[in-house]
Amino acid sequence: MIRGFIKSNFLFGSGDAKLSDDDSFFETGIIDSTGMLELVSFVENEFGIEVADAELIPENLDSINRLAGFIDRKKVASAS
Repeated sequence: MIRGFIKSNFLFGSGDAKLSDDDSFFETGIIDSTGMLELVSFVENEFGIEVADAELIPENLDSINRLAGFIDRKKVASAS
């Protein structure tokens, strides 16, 4: 789901582009700061979580794996 969103919204025209689960969105130029806002909006709407300003850091959002881990942690925390 995350990969599909990234490919359709940020890699348009690059259908054959390889995207590793650990590729940095910023370092590879896939997402810029404006794109990050779009990504956060998608995550909040799709997964029903709220991303606080303090959580807008690369450790949480800068690759598919980091984003998936962040979403899992948020879902666990909200279930507690």
